[in-house]
Amino acid sequence: MSDTLPALRATLTELVAMDTTSSRPNAPLIDYAQARLEAAGFSAERQKFTDDAGVEKINLVAVKGGSGRAALALVGHSDCVPYDAAWTDALRLTEKDGRLYARGACDTKGFIACALHAALNAQQVKAPLMVVLTADEEVGLTGAKKLVEAGLGRARHAIVGEPTRLIPVRANKGYCLAEVEVVGKEGHSAYPDSGASAIFRAGRFLQRLEHLALTVLREDRDEGFQPPFTTVNVGTIQGGKAKNVIPGACRFVVEWRPIPGQPPERVSQLLETIRQELVRDEPAFEARIRVVRTDRGVNTRADAEVVRFLAEASGNAPETVSFGTEAPQMTELGAEAVVFGPGDIRVAHQTGEYVPVEDLVRCEAILARAVAHFCGGN
Repeated sequence: MSDTLPALRATLTELVAMDTTSSRPNAPLIDYAQARLEAAGFSAERQKFTDDAGVEKINLVAVKGGSGRAALALVGHSDCVPYDAAWTDALRLTEKDGRLYARGACDTKGFIACALHAALNAQQVKAPLMVVLTADEEVGLTGAKKLVEAGLGRARHAIVGEPTRLIPVRANKGYCLAEVEVVGKEGHSAYPDSGASAIFRAGRFLQRLEHLALTVLREDRDEGFQPPFTTVNVGTIQGGKAKNVIPGACRFVVEWRPIPGQPPERVSQLLETIRQELVRDEPAFEARIRVVRTDRGVNTRADAEVVRFLAEASGNAPETVSFGTEAPQMTELGAEAVVFGPGDIRVAHQTGEYVPVEDLVRCEAILARAVAHFCGGN
């Protein structure tokens, strides 16, 4: 299919053999990439941090062709989601029917292999080229947020690797979470007036939240998305101790994905409004709201140079997605960012994850063209 395929396959084989599940250190992959990039004339900087479990993580920022703000950044996350122990070949690249299977082959080590080859083959870049490898994207975009805090990874244009089927993704929704604990008073279920059911109270809270999600939150629209409004989900709920005990507490998690033009705090403000209304209706009502995450979306202009370039190079019109990416963080660092990569997000995060061979080869060729276009490489 291509003279580049054997080398790409070899690199991807080495990348997937490293278990970079988010709970584990990512140093082996960073060491591997840094050594190859430095041998090709890149200067590399590491940013280390410790995750909540005390595990050291590393972001890598490697630059060639000068200092200062890069003309182009190729950005990939080094971590992967866990894999089922029954998938015995999860860390061994296997090929069947034009597909390369392994954990991370699609999300996003396939992109990293392409980015490394495009960067390593750029002989004489005239404007700075940057390769950014982040940690802990899968558990909250943590590495990308650390880059923003430190001001590392500044570029004029950024291609953020995710499995998009080689479709340029110019915009994505944000991702937000809040934990709500509704408090009641325990008592014997035979005597309901002796207590106050936290579960019933939570039900009243959730009924109002659902109403707002179906009405108020659908008033703000961005027709570039499907669905074109901020979505709300309550994916987990726990409460009570036993069938014959009035429950004293009920906890649930609210997830919302705001359209880029809407403040990510909009839903948390509505949660507080609901709480205040319920207290007004029932003075003894008590609920605690803890906002855990408010990640903004991103909306890069359709006529931005990097979007137009990838649309022309891939032959695919730009689209939007409702899942989160590291494009907002690269935008905060000053880039016009677009999400792009081989493989399909619908086969990521599952046993049998794969990247099509054709996608891999085409992606490397397109990234090489991007390097030449934005950095003047050969």
